[in-house]
Amino acid sequence: MTDLVRHTTRDAVATITLNRPERYNALNAELIDALDAALRAANRDPSIKVIVLEGAGDSFCAGFDFADGLAHYPTLQEANYDPGADMHEVTNAYTSYLTQFMGIWRGLKPVIAKVHGYCVGGGSEMALCADLIVASEDARFGTPYSRVWGCHLTGMWVYRLGLAKAKYYALTGEWISGKEAAAIELINSAVPLEDLDAAVDALAAKLAAIPLTQLTAMKLIVNQAYDNMGLQSTQTLGPILDGIMRNTPEGRAFVREARDHGVKSAVTKRDAGFGDYSQGPKAEQPRKRGRTRQPLP
Repeated sequence: MTDLVRHTTRDAVATITLNRPERYNALNAELIDALDAALRAANRDPSIKVIVLEGAGDSFCAGFDFADGLAHYPTLQEANYDPGADMHEVTNAYTSYLTQFMGIWRGLKPVIAKVHGYCVGGGSEMALCADLIVASEDARFGTPYSRVWGCHLTGMWVYRLGLAKAKYYALTGEWISGKEAAAIELINSAVPLEDLDAAVDALAAKLAAIPLTQLTAMKLIVNQAYDNMGLQSTQTLGPILDGIMRNTPEGRAFVREARDHGVKSAVTKRDAGFGDYSQGPKAEQPRKRGRTRQPLP
């Protein structure tokens, strides 16, 4: 299994670690495929009851990697763009990243997302597919694509929140701390960064004490309720709208700015008027963790 994702086990708990810390675990095709392989292995391992999903380094996941002129996504580059091909890619279960994201949801072993640092854009779409989410209080969730170059993908920002909050964050793209995310029930709980490992370990151990069949049945019934609310149709429309938003004049200008002057310049211009994400005050930035614990033997 590729080093882009580490997969370790201890007792009945599998830990899957996104491992591109130098890129804040930004998503590319190789990492997404490695995540899929790790989820498949954990769900097929009869000794595993619970899965923990985390990120190495200073952040959980900073979203999709659009650095280097979209080098990781050549079919999205301006010269190659075909809207019909884009629609095919994002709605085809064999080519869409949603298949891997929803592997967290569809696999019936419960997944705990352990979030620290930034969990934004596609990273938040992925994390919110988890069954339980525990974050550091100073973590930052958000959908900066709400301002340019994107649209909700998994729909989990909508399904996890009530109308007022779902609409507010969809329209503003503002960031939110782990503490605030727990208060509005976007996630389950938030703890000080120093306590995050212990809190997730305790929760995983609590679940691991329950028979796997019980965990499976209870996850399945809750998931089914949300499927009945139209989750799949939302996930069909979202990526199509995302493709359209990536190819508006403003979306293309954003990518050209990133290509010609660097990603930092593009996001600075995007967020300067809001004063959040990289443009937020230093005191409001997530604390640096450095790296997660050493892999378990």
